[in-house]
Amino acid sequence: MSWIPFKIGQPKKQIVPKTVERDFEREYGKLQQLEEQTRRLQKDMKKSTDADLAMSKSAVKISLDLLSNPLCEQDQDFLNMVTALDTAMKRMDAFNQEKVNQIQKTVIEPLKKFGSVFPSLNMAVKRREQALQDYRRLQAKVEKYEEKEKTGPVLAKLHQAREELRPVRDDFEAKNKQLLDEMPRFYNSRLDYFQPSFESLIRAQVVYYSEMHKIFGDLTQQLDQPGHPDEQRERENEARLSELRALSIVADD
Repeated sequence: MSWIPFKIGQPKKQIVPKTVERDFEREYGKLQQLEEQTRRLQKDMKKSTDADLAMSKSAVKISLDLLSNPLCEQDQDFLNMVTALDTAMKRMDAFNQEKVNQIQKTVIEPLKKFGSVFPSLNMAVKRREQALQDYRRLQAKVEKYEEKEKTGPVLAKLHQAREELRPVRDDFEAKNKQLLDEMPRFYNSRLDYFQPSFESLIRAQVVYYSEMHKIFGDLTQQLDQPGHPDEQRERENEARLSELRALSIVADD
């Protein structure tokens, strides 16, 4: 971040200790990584909730399509089965919507608000970098006059250059100190900020899947037919399919 492609106008004096510059690079690098992780997590959470909603809406549509199937008009048992499925899918969709609304409010929105802070942080770093460049430029100017023969005009220019340097140096040191003090505090605050959101996410998932267990448990009790295990149903379906294949209209040429 403090890399300088050209050395023109750079001072000989090391105006920022290397240890300070390394500390700054380390702390800012952690925040850049945090910014990327926050952006990615917000995007993934949005994709997840959109997929959840699409799944439950599709399930409701399937049950509605089955209800409109002509078979329901001919077979009361099938109608009862599909009606039970439709009721379960609508209950699932309702609880899913509640879960998504909770996640939107307590997880996605806080992620979005947290991410909105980074542009201001990055701007503060850019202002610090600009102040550092000004500091280096004026320090190099001072050094240039210090190396010249001490004539009257040179001493006057040296004095003027030092006067120009002082407020610029103070401005950089203030910006640098503020960022070095506050960047670690900002980074460490992420735990206290996000912990309630993640706890809310877990609670929302627990409530949702607990309700799903009840809904599908009820549905299972309504649909299960004693004496018809899955293996028997599969054999019956295969037998019916064989009968259909034996019809002349579907026979191979």
